[in-house]
Amino acid sequence: MKQMIVGLMMVGGVLFFTGCGKIMPAAEKAGEGAAGKAASGVQDLTDTSFDQTVAQGVVLVDFWAVWCGPCRIQGPIVEKAAGQLGDTAKVAKVNVDQAPQTAKKFGISSIPTLIVFKDGKPVKQFVGVTQASDLVAAVKAAQGPK
Repeated sequence: MKQMIVGLMMVGGVLFFTGCGKIMPAAEKAGEGAAGKAASGVQDLTDTSFDQTVAQGVVLVDFWAVWCGPCRIQGPIVEKAAGQLGDTAKVAKVNVDQAPQTAKKFGISSIPTLIVFKDGKPVKQFVGVTQASDLVAAVKAAQGPK
């Protein structure tokens, strides 16, 4: 019995720290609330606004969903990274339930997934909860020497 409990705790911990393994189908997410307003410095992107936003410069994008626990942990970390980056790069987020075409285009199957884009092309990807220092370092590396 003790081994079973320890095993279940380990599996739960792995899922928690690596992210939500599958994007939940629309039928399973009935009743969810609105995603809320974007934090200062972090843009909310949609299927229609995504391409134009990432087309030029370096952009950090957080693919997330309201129902994903690890995504809720990642959100404030992304906001912290945005604060550290200031005006040097754009920071945005994509709710995969509201922008399914964009999520599909980049093969997002686990969330949170964070991608650094440079001039519209992905240059670095993280899956699971990722610290602000790692995100900022990846953005700065994509920007190159100044």
